Amino acid sequence: MATAKQKLGRWGEEQIARSCSCPRCKRRRTLKRLPDNFKCADVICDFCGYLAQVKAVRTRMLDRVPRSLPGAAWGVQIARMQAGIYFSLFIVLGEGGAKRAIYYLPADLQYPAMFVARQPLSPSARRAGWQGFRYDMSQIAPGSLIRLE
Repeated sequence: MATAKQKLGRWGEEQIARSCSCPRCKRRRTLKRLPDNFKCADVICDFCGYLAQVKAVRTRMLDRVPRSLPGAAWGVQIARMQAGIYFSLFIVLGEGGAKRAIYYLPADLQYPAMFVARQPLSPSARRAGWQGFRYDMSQIAPGSLIRLE
């Protein structure tokens, strides 16, 4: 059974797949959801292979992106950043219904300061030692975030 956060994430990925054209090849309806737990990417263009991350946030305020967004596994993210690999980011704001806003941050406008490591989970946690990160959206240069709809 999926958690509320997993359902929200799936909803966000479905919104991108249904509504957005591929930023690279510009084709419509080619962005597809990747399998759950695919590392650092959520959608792929089945024409050109473009990969992107999707973050969904439950909110009524559609006119601005939150200052902080939860990321995923820090170990994978830091390894990709050290290799100079960044994935573009789609941000879907809404409450799971028809009203929503979609924002886009291209990979080439991202830099290490916007990725902030979280504390590792405690020894008593189910996934003890696992470490995530968060996106610090206040680190993004003005005008870098594009509202698509």
